[in-house]
Amino acid sequence: MGRLEQKVAFVTGAASGIGAACALRFAEEGAYVVGLDTAQPDPPRWKRVCGAAPGASFHLGDVRDEAAMAEAVSAVVAELGRIDLLVNSAGVAGGGPVHALAMEEWNRVLDVNLKGTFLACKHVLPHMLARTSGSVINIASVEGIEGFEGGSAYNASKGGVILLTRNMAMDYGRRGIRVNAICPGFIQTPLAENVFGGALAEQLARVVEATQLGRLGQPEEIAGAALYLASDDASYVTGQSLVVDGGYTTGHRVGIGRLLGLE
Repeated sequence: MGRLEQKVAFVTGAASGIGAACALRFAEEGAYVVGLDTAQPDPPRWKRVCGAAPGASFHLGDVRDEAAMAEAVSAVVAELGRIDLLVNSAGVAGGGPVHALAMEEWNRVLDVNLKGTFLACKHVLPHMLARTSGSVINIASVEGIEGFEGGSAYNASKGGVILLTRNMAMDYGRRGIRVNAICPGFIQTPLAENVFGGALAEQLARVVEATQLGRLGQPEEIAGAALYLASDDASYVTGQSLVVDGGYTTGHRVGIGRLLGLE
């Protein structure tokens, strides 16, 4: 028996990166998985999802589009009867110094990262309320906890996701619904590669140096945290922002560890 046996999981941003890793891990643990993304999923990975969870399906849709979101959620419930687990992983990077940030860029980032999370929750929660059970997992970021140079819109959006998570945990806890966030550090995904490619390679090296484990994280490591929050092992956990960052936000190393023979 898997830890999510017979559960129905709806995963946004499921085509790649963290969302795809969550879809696969949940499927391997026995969940029926339905993915949503604006892009087609990677065929080999989604083949593995379908192999682990026969009946897994994928919807093309934009989390910013309320009508499309409502239609996708209704289709899942019509086919599978319910949604037990929601993973909000759809996200984009973006930002810049506020004085130079175009309104279009601010709206794009906030609309996908924060509004998209809101819309998925808005349309899934009524079905969870009807069953008085469910687990919502919002993918936030360590950049929602502390700032990062040039990340104004992204930082604001992920900070919003963290507070939205806490609010929903208060609103729905007495109805049997747990709501938590995961705050990944710097994870090796297509999103990170787009941000730190080319001219920012030196900055990525500095990020790795500032991470206590000395490496980037992998999407599968975030999926493992999501599995915990989705499972009954986290039955008394709600309203939390679980940081999974290799120690990036722990503190600062200045070389003393080397003097002590620890590096």
